[in-house]
Amino acid sequence: MPTDRLDAASMMILAIFGVMIIIAIFALITRLYNSCYPYISKYINTDRIAHWRAVLTFRRSRRKHDDDEDDDEMDYETIRLLSLVPMLSVVVDEDGEVLRTGPVAYRLGVVADDRIVNDEIARMIDDVRQHGGKRSAEVVTQTCAQFVGPMMEEAEVREHGDESWREDAAESASRPNWLEVTVGKMSKTMVVVLINDVSEEKRFAQVRDDFVANVTEQLLKPTRELEILGRDLENDEVDIDRILVGASRVRGYADHLGHLVSDLLLLIKAQGKIVPDDENRIDLLAQVNAAVKTVSAEAEADQVRVVVKGHEGIMVNGDADQLRGAFVKLVQNAIEYSPARASVGVAVAPTKDGRHAVVRVIDQGCGIAKDEQSRIFERFYRGSGQTGRTKDGVGLGLAIVKHVALTHRGSVSVWSAPKKGSTFTFVLPLAQ
Repeated sequence: MPTDRLDAASMMILAIFGVMIIIAIFALITRLYNSCYPYISKYINTDRIAHWRAVLTFRRSRRKHDDDEDDDEMDYETIRLLSLVPMLSVVVDEDGEVLRTGPVAYRLGVVADDRIVNDEIARMIDDVRQHGGKRSAEVVTQTCAQFVGPMMEEAEVREHGDESWREDAAESASRPNWLEVTVGKMSKTMVVVLINDVSEEKRFAQVRDDFVANVTEQLLKPTRELEILGRDLENDEVDIDRILVGASRVRGYADHLGHLVSDLLLLIKAQGKIVPDDENRIDLLAQVNAAVKTVSAEAEADQVRVVVKGHEGIMVNGDADQLRGAFVKLVQNAIEYSPARASVGVAVAPTKDGRHAVVRVIDQGCGIAKDEQSRIFERFYRGSGQTGRTKDGVGLGLAIVKHVALTHRGSVSVWSAPKKGSTFTFVLPLAQ
């Protein structure tokens, strides 16, 4: 065999072995990298490595499985770009199916069963498909009922006659969400919905307005009475009876402002979280009984009977002062809205799953209008159904109840209907 042929064959064999060695070395390096990646990531910034690794993996997958797909399919860069957008994004295909979104869209009541369920957003999507461009609007939705805290259990609350009360309770516990929505086309078939949740700003504005309106009114009343009393005292012909009446009014307003300050302090205290431990285990029924005893004189004066029924030995972790204060507010609220010779029921029991304790306060009062039930737990909110006994309140009682429940990793909800009374349900996790 000629020498040049032997040299060519030898070179080819060497080249094949060289390629095989390179492949083996590359496979070994890859395997070592995958094994050591958790340790490497502790000492160096691997974000860029991970990015290119994902890009290469994605592109290999596309070449293998999607060689013939068109431009309407979302590519990696589009997905990555959407993940960088600070607003919530929802991608919808030509059939109206949601291709990509997050759990927040379900909680906000925008998406359900992989479909857009808000009519206004759906109309914006159809408009953009037909005419192009983009559409922007402020949309109000309701929090999906399954994300609301535990509701009441039928047998232990009251006889409603049907199951409609359960849906009413879930709806009343839901709250509105204010969303800034922008809709635009991504491709021939896909539309993107960008959602900015501005609910907290809206609620803060409502709280601010209610605070200014209610607290200003509460401060102006004693100020006017002090001014009148001062003028009467300066008068040379002092009418002692008028002075006594004015002094009595000023003292009443001073007591009222004292309660307001106490409520504000309790509300501030209820902002911190309660950490469960052996030192803060509390007998729930004992706190309920103590709360009822606190308002017993008020109940007797208003001719309202308060009946407590409950299981002994139900232990929860919490702050006794906060819980007792919350139960005082609930029972006091029930007394004030109940007619004379009515009864208020307070029930303490564990839930059927044995994981939570429930305190229910049931009254036979005037009830709460359905369109107001979503706001009654807001600070300084005052509903329209005020009575002679409640007209001087400032709207902090139920806000305190809500914050105490949240502080103790619990929840509070309401079922109510005009002229049918109300049931407030306060849920706490059992002590661990």
